[in-house]
Formats: sequence, C-alpha cells, structure tokens
Amino acid sequence: MNNYLIDTNIITALLKNNVAVADKIENVLLQGAQIFINGISYYEIKRGLLAAGANSKITLFERFCSELGTVWLGEQTIFDRAADIYSRLKKVGKMVEDADILIAATAVTYDLTLVSDDADFQKVGNLKLENWLAN
Repeated sequence: MNNYLIDTNIITALLKNNVAVADKIENVLLQGAQIFINGISYYEIKRGLLAAGANSKITLFERFCSELGTVWLGEQTIFDRAADIYSRLKKVGKMVEDADILIAATAVTYDLTLVSDDADFQKVGNLKLENWLAN
C-alpha cells in the first residue's frame, strides 16, 4: 500500500475547498494509507497564511496537519539524498528549486508517493509521483 507526502499545491487546493482533492484524501485514508505533510510545505503554507492574516485558514491548516501528521527535516539521510539529487540534476542541466529537492528527498527517504501538481518533480527520477489535481 502506498503512503503519501503531499506538496504545497495540493494543500493549497484543499484549503481552497477543492472537492476532488478532499475526496481523494478521504478515499486514501479509508483504504488505510497514511498521508503526510512535509516540513517545507508546512512552512510555505503557514508563512503565506500568516502574511495574509488568514486566521481561519490557519486554524483549518493546523487541524489538518495534526490529523495527518508532518514529516520534518530531521534526518541526515534526507539531506544526503537531497545532495545526490541536486548533483544528478546539475550534471544533466535540469535544475529545480532547493525546496523541491528537499521535498523529493523526503519522499524518497521514507518511501512515500509524492502528490504534487508541480511538473519539476518529474525531472528528479526514482520518485513515485501522483497528481490529484490532474483531470
């Protein structure tokens, strides 16, 4: 069974009441899989909500995080894997942002399927990917 790590754009869609994403999350959880938020996405969402003064969305987001769980950047293995990904991408001239490299490394380290609408992740390779926003 796949377990999942959701990217910032998926969380944003959920906070904007995207029914398809909410239904997919519910179905995945009902099947017994786990869904996690990564620490980078937590930061990206929280900073945006704070800057916008979106207090009701902050409450919703924090409840969502506590229900699913968060994978923090606390393991050296994540950073070692991120360095490998960076090196590989640089050699072939297919760079992506450092934040995305860390997210990808987190997914690979914990053998999670990354759920994202960001096409840059396709450059990483050896990464299980799904897009819950695609038709």
